[in-house]
Amino acid sequence: MPEQYGKVSEQLSDNTQRLKSIFSDAPDLVYRSIESPHADETMLVYFEGLIDMNSINNDVLRPLIESLSMTEGSLPISVGKIETESDMEQIEKLLLDGKSVLFLSGSTEAYILDTSGWPQRSIADPSIETSILGSHQGFVETGSQNIALIRRYIPNRELKIKQVKAGARCPVNLSIMYLQDVAAPEVLQELVQRIEGLDIDCIINTGELIELIEDSAFSPFPQLLVTERADSAASHILQGRYVVIVDRSPSVLVGPVSFVSFFQSVDDYNMRWIYASFIRLLRFFAFFVALFLPAIYISFITFNYEVIPIKLILSVAESRERVPFHPLLEAFIMEVTLEMMREAGIRLPAPIGQTVGLVGGIIIGQTAVQAGIVSNIMVIVVASTAIASFIMPNYDMGTAIRFLRFPMMLTAFLYGFIGIVSGGMLLVSHLTSLTSLGVSYGSPLAPIRFPDLKDTFVRFPLWLMRRRPAGSHPKQLRRQANNKPGGGNSS
Repeated sequence: MPEQYGKVSEQLSDNTQRLKSIFSDAPDLVYRSIESPHADETMLVYFEGLIDMNSINNDVLRPLIESLSMTEGSLPISVGKIETESDMEQIEKLLLDGKSVLFLSGSTEAYILDTSGWPQRSIADPSIETSILGSHQGFVETGSQNIALIRRYIPNRELKIKQVKAGARCPVNLSIMYLQDVAAPEVLQELVQRIEGLDIDCIINTGELIELIEDSAFSPFPQLLVTERADSAASHILQGRYVVIVDRSPSVLVGPVSFVSFFQSVDDYNMRWIYASFIRLLRFFAFFVALFLPAIYISFITFNYEVIPIKLILSVAESRERVPFHPLLEAFIMEVTLEMMREAGIRLPAPIGQTVGLVGGIIIGQTAVQAGIVSNIMVIVVASTAIASFIMPNYDMGTAIRFLRFPMMLTAFLYGFIGIVSGGMLLVSHLTSLTSLGVSYGSPLAPIRFPDLKDTFVRFPLWLMRRRPAGSHPKQLRRQANNKPGGGNSS
């Protein structure tokens, strides 16, 4: 242990010297000495950017200055939470966590005051997971506020929080939220074991934690779901899943999840089940279009042109008459151009990004056709795949589809339609072998669970979904009674 650590000294000057040795070149660390003829000499230490100055001035400094006496074990301050600490190493960590520390002359214990108040933004509408009928409250970068948002949706004593820390250089607080009488304890044990087994300097965002604890890091498919919506996180908790809140991150991760979970949206349960089922089917159709359509185009033009109707093949031949490139190179040019425009639209400010994406797509597509670099049919194929990928409600799954599109195009170039079928079979076998926190990723399709099919490709009416999804292994399957349409229920 470094010599500046150790126990709190009775001399304030010794404590000040040790703190200055620990926090050298830290001009934002404030040492506030308070002297009163009726009280012992005191010193308040805090990082000015990590505390609430109103709380410091009104709840700490003013009562201390105005106090006439200070009895041992009692402080004339009105901060909500006060603890004591005698270890200088722990005091270092508490200061960095936003606490303020009060040293008393002649005391070997320091008072830890909860005056945290670091810069934070207000709760706003989620920027990525937009909703038409759902809540407009998204998570922020403060873990305690995110916990409060979820508690608003689930005010139940069975909602438990497991606190875990990760990171050696800059520890981050991880809060695992779950329903104790519903969630599977073996999944919690596996999750905590993976987090506590990490040996890393620091975890900044949720994405870093996912990459470190997911089951298969080499799989293109996301195995843990990331959401920035409090209502979505609460819905997953009610289904028996675990939500991990990473302090300083505006999104939380959910696990264990299945492949189908990435096609479900909060709006699915806020609209009539017929419309929700239609949109759910549309998403799965868009998944196949975004993944296979460019590959099918390459296959039909290169190998299997005999399956194209005569009138259509004449139109395609006329469109490709001036194109000097192979269909694979033509598709790669357009797809890479589309990805570059997509990334440019994300990085630029919102008003400029939308203009660049729209104008750039129209100008580049029209100019490329007129120059004979690509065909009209190829522009239609690329535009269709782009629209289909935008339908995905989850960004991570949409990114996986964008990536897998390229190897599918390559297999179509090598083996035609047989290559597409073979690639699809490899994807299916890979999906069925994946797990999420040790739970089957393909559920409820692999293994097949017929009761859970009520909320997969279509969404059945809510009164028919009486059980929680068995894929997350909940201890309590019953979710509701037999709520009959028109009122009334029977157990």
